[in-house]
Amino acid sequence: MENTKRTVTCGDLRKSDVGRSVVLNGWVSRTRDLGGLIFIRLRDRYGITQVMVGDKASDEVKKIAASLKSEYCIAVEGVVNARSEKDINADMPTGEIEVEAKDIKIFTTSQELPFSIEEVRQKDGTLVIPNEDLRLKYRYLDLRRDPMQQNIILRSQVTFATREYLTSKGFLEIETPTFIKSTPEGARDYLVPSRVHPGKFYSLPQSPQLYKQLLMVSGFDKYFQIARCYRDEDARGDRQPEFTQIDMEMSFTNREEVLATTEGMMQHIFKKTLNYDLPAQFDRISWEDAFDYYGSDKPDLRFDLKMQDATFMADLADFNAFKAGAANAGREVQRHKRSGLKALVVKNVADKYSRKNVEALEAVAKTYKAKGLAWMKVNAEGVFEGGISKFYAGKEAEICAKLGAEKNDLLLFVSDENWQLACTALGAVRKQLGKDLNLYNPNDEFHFAWIIDFPYFAWNEEENHWETEHHMFTLPQEKYWDTLESDPGAVKGDLYDLVLNGYELASGSMRINDPELQQRIFKIVGFSQERAEKAFGFLVQAFKFGAPPHGGVAPGLDRLVMLMRHEESIHEVIAFPKNNMAASPMDDCPAEVDAQQLDDLHIVIKA
Repeated sequence: MENTKRTVTCGDLRKSDVGRSVVLNGWVSRTRDLGGLIFIRLRDRYGITQVMVGDKASDEVKKIAASLKSEYCIAVEGVVNARSEKDINADMPTGEIEVEAKDIKIFTTSQELPFSIEEVRQKDGTLVIPNEDLRLKYRYLDLRRDPMQQNIILRSQVTFATREYLTSKGFLEIETPTFIKSTPEGARDYLVPSRVHPGKFYSLPQSPQLYKQLLMVSGFDKYFQIARCYRDEDARGDRQPEFTQIDMEMSFTNREEVLATTEGMMQHIFKKTLNYDLPAQFDRISWEDAFDYYGSDKPDLRFDLKMQDATFMADLADFNAFKAGAANAGREVQRHKRSGLKALVVKNVADKYSRKNVEALEAVAKTYKAKGLAWMKVNAEGVFEGGISKFYAGKEAEICAKLGAEKNDLLLFVSDENWQLACTALGAVRKQLGKDLNLYNPNDEFHFAWIIDFPYFAWNEEENHWETEHHMFTLPQEKYWDTLESDPGAVKGDLYDLVLNGYELASGSMRINDPELQQRIFKIVGFSQERAEKAFGFLVQAFKFGAPPHGGVAPGLDRLVMLMRHEESIHEVIAFPKNNMAASPMDDCPAEVDAQQLDDLHIVIKA
């Protein structure tokens, strides 16, 4: 075979190409020998083409075809033929044609595979997915699987669409350093020892936060970066020690402009890559309302099941469990004047939920420290039954009217003197109900929302001081500036989180640009002037030279693509991720290094 360079890909050919001479390159997906006819499914990242070796082929080509096994890498020269009507494969874009091979060249053979590249299903249709550590050990093979190919292709398309949109809006893509000074940003830093500065260390950036603010001082009023970030924290399904975010910052702006720019970017990304139309504007929900209605500051809004205030029920019966939650209604508890007695009305499911089913929901609530999950049903006659119904017999009309309950509805309650705990516990039950009752389509819906008006400070009871809920460079809302020191607990920040389908996708804020205001924040959280100068002196110094008002946001690229592909872990959308122990089974990273390298870095390993 003289020419082995492909002239088309395995996804190109259609019926209009019949009679065309082509060269294909790819991997053997599988073969079928029908005794005189050999069929080869040839695969590359563009698709699959069926190759046929028939009577017209030479004995040498037939011999090579008969020797092929899965994942051999080959070239095929041949002619495009139309398949007969009965042999058309409607599930394949190339299903109307096949290539009759004139010559085959084997580039390389393949050993027996540790797992199948092709989709394998059990008899009941369940997809068989190899063990994750095995997949990660042979990640280069795992990446050949079609779902992984589609994940990585979408990631590339999303990255391109991001650059395309932001560049069109006047943003400049600017790289910031990877070796930086270690600063307290919440998680642990990854440290890099310096060979030429013994005893000193660089840090890998948890985010480009400080540098993008410096770029605003520098006059680059619209910045973005597809930024690699590093955090030495325990890995989870939607977290990695190294990850990528779409980092953005704008000068002479306000919250609404940052939100609108981000919405426009997401609309462009989804339309360009999935042909999916997002709404012109996303919902805005205050942090307190998010907890009050959904029990979370990252609510899943694909289904409309809101929690309700059930304070009134404490006065309708002598049921002590409801007294503590209701007692806090109307007075300030942990900064929030909200009731800790919450209700969920689950429509038309009472006949489907036994005591055992409710106990499973109660276990969910208790996972989030609830003391229990009270419940009762409205039966076909409109009468309460089960659970706590004996305490509220005869009160059906009033309770149902206030909660909007009807016949065959299930009523669920959590009560606690801690408003946020009660909300969180019942919110977890709400989330479980959404999944159990199929209240949303997990594969065909994207519901974004902005969570705004977060508390700025939180009281650390263990260390007995205030600390910021986000980072210390967030701008407090202006109406609280005069009372920052006298009433920190009431302060709300000019910050915002973008949530999608129950996940936090981005966090951002307007930033402090006044050195005096920044010093006040440092002082409230117990950050001494000396410590602040040591950690952030270069930033505070820069603010003394005419820092503009600025703000930004940083959507997580890995998490965005994970949600767009309806995956449950960001491992599935990163080409070479670490496992849940922050290790790579493929290349045994992290690994020991030799003594000379340690000596060069002035490092001694303690036994």
